[in-house]
Amino acid sequence: MFEKTFKSIDDVLWKDAGCSSELDYTEQTSWMLFLKYLDDLEEERKLGAEVEGKDYQYIIDPQHRWNSWAAPKDANGNFDHNNALTGDDLIDYVDGELFPYLKGFKQRAENPDTLEYKIGEIFGEIKNKLQSGYSLRDALEKVDELKFQTQAQKHELSHLYETKIKNMGNAGRNGGEYYTPRPLIRAMIDVVQPKIGETIYDGAAGSAGFLCEAYDYLRQGGRLGIEGKKQLSTRDLKTLQERTFYAKEKKSLAYVIAIMNMILHGIETPNVIHANTLAENLQDIQPSNQHDIILANPPFGGKERKEVQQNFPIKTGETAFLFLQHFMKALKPGGRAAVVIKNTFLSNTDNAAIALRKELLQNHNLHTVLDCPAKTFLGAGVKTVVLFFTKGEPTQKVWYYQLDPGRSLGKTNPLNDNDLQEFVALQKTFSDSDKSWSLNVAELDTSPKETATFDLSVKNPNAKEEADLREPKDIIAEIMALDKESEAILAKIQRVVG
Repeated sequence: MFEKTFKSIDDVLWKDAGCSSELDYTEQTSWMLFLKYLDDLEEERKLGAEVEGKDYQYIIDPQHRWNSWAAPKDANGNFDHNNALTGDDLIDYVDGELFPYLKGFKQRAENPDTLEYKIGEIFGEIKNKLQSGYSLRDALEKVDELKFQTQAQKHELSHLYETKIKNMGNAGRNGGEYYTPRPLIRAMIDVVQPKIGETIYDGAAGSAGFLCEAYDYLRQGGRLGIEGKKQLSTRDLKTLQERTFYAKEKKSLAYVIAIMNMILHGIETPNVIHANTLAENLQDIQPSNQHDIILANPPFGGKERKEVQQNFPIKTGETAFLFLQHFMKALKPGGRAAVVIKNTFLSNTDNAAIALRKELLQNHNLHTVLDCPAKTFLGAGVKTVVLFFTKGEPTQKVWYYQLDPGRSLGKTNPLNDNDLQEFVALQKTFSDSDKSWSLNVAELDTSPKETATFDLSVKNPNAKEEADLREPKDIIAEIMALDKESEAILAKIQRVVG
């Protein structure tokens, strides 16, 4: 329905001097999509108010509404080229009037939970990068073809937008910050099994992939074979919309993409805060700020400043280690978490890594470790594991699963849902197999407590031994034998042909 339109928008942006990468294409598409969505939402709310015999108070003033400047229509409802701004006039209006007006909503909004505040946040962070007003006019006319009025339309738009985010993830090192493979996210959700009424939090939201997938899971009443499909009540749907999903994101572009992605998936006013999660002191996290479920893939490899490290009991510059401390604190007692982290976390011998593993094992039940294959994350260049844990009880036994899709992963051969089916199935009963095994924590480290390292390295005791390497002379002999067979076959063919 809309795939061709998305492609046309990209073609327009590609030709403009102000846009040079997939990140730019997604950013610029996002602000235009958001304003078109907002216009459709306002019209939908207006119709709803009329049905109830009420007046509707528009959020956007008349002169700045979509149909006034982006896509003016004539009396017959057709595009009015005579009254449409273009060229330098359009750029001057967007940069000099529209964006400052939209940015001002942040100051005018009653509180940060409102759509008005989100509008101000987005347009305080994002800028129009198109340099040609003619290119911008072409892009706006294409965006105007998109509709947000039915569930089918929103579903397709969310799918196309996810594809754009995936392309960003494939675009290079920076793009990878925004995309976690969706099959991996779905497997994490299948293990954690969120329920309506529980709160779900991601303090390193990126493009909000975890929250969007969790929304889809709960909206469908759980995946078939896990909870069984069920129809949600109006009350359940309201809970999903308003009191289920919470997130924080530090980076401006990721924040905007997260908001747009959640909106396209059906969450009208996402609870995403634009803030540095690690700037919050752990002691300030109260029970009212804790969550039932945490799903996250925090950035790894970064280094945090000394003043940020002061917010944490275990001091370290490693960003992922600070996030793990934040998640452990932000989880309610009995809460469940699934967090992606570098596999070196399991074995690093620095003081921070050892202290973190000790905290995780002694105050949480680290029941499952999923060992991911190389290139699960394109462009990341590191191997990762997923830690599944429950807060409030010590770990007795850790179940490991070594994911092996039987092929080399890559851009044209990514992880898929089938690759993770066995993991999800075996994890329910913590079954042993060639790829899975359990580790008793009591047997973990025999050294004195003060020198214990709590090493959790992935060491598969059930792996089949690889065959011994053959001698070179044996290989050469086999090649010569095969050559003789080939000669004999060719001779037969020649006799038949000749």
